Amino acid sequence: MGTKAALAQASKQGQAATSAWPTKRIRVVAAGPGGASADILARVVADGLAKETGQPVIVEPKPGAGGALAVNDLSQSPQDGHTLLVGVSSIVSEIPHVIKMPGDMTKEIKPLVEIGHGGLVMVGAPSVPAKSFGELLTWVKANRGKVGYASYTPGTLSHVLGLQLNEAAGLDMTHVGYKGSTPALTDVMGNHVPLMFDGLATSLPLIKSGKIKAFAVSSPKRSPMLPDVPTFAELGYPQLTAESWMGLWVKPGVPADVQAAVRTTTLKLMEHPDTRKRVLELGLEPGSTRTPEELSKSLAADYRRVGDVLKSINFKPE
Repeated sequence: MGTKAALAQASKQGQAATSAWPTKRIRVVAAGPGGASADILARVVADGLAKETGQPVIVEPKPGAGGALAVNDLSQSPQDGHTLLVGVSSIVSEIPHVIKMPGDMTKEIKPLVEIGHGGLVMVGAPSVPAKSFGELLTWVKANRGKVGYASYTPGTLSHVLGLQLNEAAGLDMTHVGYKGSTPALTDVMGNHVPLMFDGLATSLPLIKSGKIKAFAVSSPKRSPMLPDVPTFAELGYPQLTAESWMGLWVKPGVPADVQAAVRTTTLKLMEHPDTRKRVLELGLEPGSTRTPEELSKSLAADYRRVGDVLKSINFKPE
């Protein structure tokens, strides 16, 4: 569905709720620490919602447990649509494989709008003696048992892509799990771990400054931020095509007309050039107009994909 058609449909659905939402201050919970991608995007959304609705909008970062603490905050809020959540799709599709969650994430939160999306990028330390992906594979094969790759969290896409590349290319890279991108990237830059799969939001500034090398991206198309970096599909590994997305989520029990009004307003603000520019600056492409039902289906598919790969190595959640 095109953007104009999606806006028209969402507007029609939300017209009846215009007077019902919002009636007071809106609170946006960001699933992550202050200054991280979710927090920054939450503030972009908050600025837009405040202008569109005339109501004050505050942002509260809520780090911890892979987003579970932020989800718990939303779950305990009133079901009136005045508490929203901004967080990455992995809250539903990946983290439940990593951490034993208290409940079913698909029943705790519902996606309303995709704010931005992007794949991961395979990056290397300055000392890696390869200038292309082909040269990288040759180097890894020549150093069997000696090459490690970092992930920002074990069990996430950052971990899974390395497992898939091992199988597809006949490699034996060793996984090194971290708690977050920052410590992992620090060790990559310091030549302690040669490779990593990371999100563009955190890697892009380091790639641009020459502190790390970029070899391939997992998105279906080349990233506009890294137009010279090929996709895994281009390189002959379509099974490594994968993206995550940052979304606006709501408590499922919020009335349907209010959900429609939130979605209508958010889609409208996402069309503003300034909003799209700020999303791009974070290393993400502006989100699509996929419906909540389409987003939920993609979450289920991603959950199964990650789960199947982790089962193959007998990965157990913490």
